[in-house]
Amino acid sequence: MSFGPETGQPQTLDFNAYLDGLYGYAVVLSRNSTEAEDLVQETCLRALRGAGQLRPDGNVKSWLFTILRNIWLNQVRQRRTAPELIGLDSEENGATEPADTARDVHEVYVNKVEQEQVRATLQQLPVEFREIIILREYEELSYQEIAVVLNCPPGTVMSRLARARSKLRELFTAALMARRSDVKEATKTANETAA
Repeated sequence: MSFGPETGQPQTLDFNAYLDGLYGYAVVLSRNSTEAEDLVQETCLRALRGAGQLRPDGNVKSWLFTILRNIWLNQVRQRRTAPELIGLDSEENGATEPADTARDVHEVYVNKVEQEQVRATLQQLPVEFREIIILREYEELSYQEIAVVLNCPPGTVMSRLARARSKLRELFTAALMARRSDVKEATKTANETAA
């Protein structure tokens, strides 16, 4: 595929390098795996159609994330005006990942629990905080690249990221304190019934 007639050199647009990141960002935005898959598919389709608009020296990653975010924003706007449809399919596909026998089972379990705790805490953040954390910490975009994706000044990116990190820390600390309290209460109750 060519990026445009002015390049003279054909360049290819390899989506494989970006699919995981796009899907993760889409899940954060939509909170639904099926919608996330649709967002990524539509992003790739629009990127193929608009590949001629990307400058040869342009940042493909931030361009794709911008397309995805714009598609999501358009869908949110459409949902506000359209009647809500109820789906009959469940989100869970029932698939499980194979166990990694080279790693300690306890370590794998603890890592999975920690990932779930972080994911659950991230989901509690407002969308503008969630997406900026994902773009910076998981997708490792620069402040300037995030500014392009979110269509805001880099200073806004930095201040929003600082507020998002602070809120995430606050929520995570509160969740940990609540879990510790629950464990202490359960231990106390178990000791009282055993005595």
